[in-house]
Amino acid sequence: MLTLQTIKGDPEFVIARLAVKGFDGRAVITEILEIDAERRRLQQKCDADASTLKKLASSIGMLMKQGDKDGAGKAKEEVARLKGETKGMHDRLDECEKKMTELLLTVPNLPCADVPEGLTADDNVVVKSGGEIPSLGADALPHWELAKKYGIIDFETGVKVTGAGFPFYVGKGARLQRALQQFFLDEAWKAGYIEVEPPFVVNEASGYGTGQLPDKEGQMYYAPLDGLYLIPTAEVPVTNIYRDMIIDEKDLPKKNCAYSPCWRREAGSYGKDVRGLNRLHQFDKVEIVRIEKPEESYAALEEMKDHVQGLLEKLGLPWHILRLCGGDMSFTSAITYDFEVWSAAQERWLEVSSVSNFESYQANRLKCRYRGQDKKTRLCHTLNGSALALPRIVAALLENNQTPEGIIIPECLRGYTGFDVID
Repeated sequence: MLTLQTIKGDPEFVIARLAVKGFDGRAVITEILEIDAERRRLQQKCDADASTLKKLASSIGMLMKQGDKDGAGKAKEEVARLKGETKGMHDRLDECEKKMTELLLTVPNLPCADVPEGLTADDNVVVKSGGEIPSLGADALPHWELAKKYGIIDFETGVKVTGAGFPFYVGKGARLQRALQQFFLDEAWKAGYIEVEPPFVVNEASGYGTGQLPDKEGQMYYAPLDGLYLIPTAEVPVTNIYRDMIIDEKDLPKKNCAYSPCWRREAGSYGKDVRGLNRLHQFDKVEIVRIEKPEESYAALEEMKDHVQGLLEKLGLPWHILRLCGGDMSFTSAITYDFEVWSAAQERWLEVSSVSNFESYQANRLKCRYRGQDKKTRLCHTLNGSALALPRIVAALLENNQTPEGIIIPECLRGYTGFDVID
């Protein structure tokens, strides 16, 4: 969440930047400032009363020694009165702190200066592209028909066993999934990311730490008996490793990668754009996460983008990178780049990765700090990115690489799959 210092430093700037995300922040920012003013007034009065109580307590003993029982009695009455008054103020202070936190949690992160204005995906900006778009014949099949033709993905049995959006991967389809998972993890390891295998469910505190709560309750699967959430991305458990932690400056950056299944309800998603693997409720993904010093986080963001680009180039997929406009960004992000690949049979771009810098927004929620050489503690910056999400990668690989003889497996995966073609 935003720090109170950021809001108080320039409220009008904060309101203006929030508007870039399509968020009207004037009312909530005004209320936050009003509560802060009341909180400071109450704290000053409590501090003054505490000082008075200390003096009165000292004077009572002195008055008793002097035999001034009346004076001591009046001092005791004043102590009782002040204690009652102070308790009421402390109760109100607690209410102010609670309300302040509730309000701060409703305020999105500020988009950085490079974020373009706009409210929808149509306003996103293509900043880079690469790869060659394949030319397929008129008889080219979309991936869901290829999956059925070669018996590698079973959507119907997934519906029977669980429901729509939960496919079975079969035979060479299952091996392709596992090959991609291992390839992405191996590439992340080569790039210096330390692999972790995280829990696939998290508690409420972890959801608040990375900003899924209270923003995305409706998109997350919840186990109420245990109070646990199925993760929508490995970002959540991996970033929460560093919750309530003070990291020594010499130990930064922290670079982790993790494979996980991911669960998202995707409420309200309908139509042709969700066919096949285009939008699932359960899918596999490899995530990269970084904890950085603020002055180094944007260089780290460029490294992460280069890493994802390199994966797509090795897979031989046509790609482009979008800088998301304010209205299309997540609640928690300061800047996000989406990677999309070309799906030749569908003749459309499919998002396969988002790479984001959250600056200190998540770190403030997480209380993730580092201690500098000057012994002062400061908030870290957090970043994460999909490297990569599998379903649409698989969709593009199947469609783009289809031939009359079968589906050609990219060379970089053949050592993992154990076969060159799906036929």
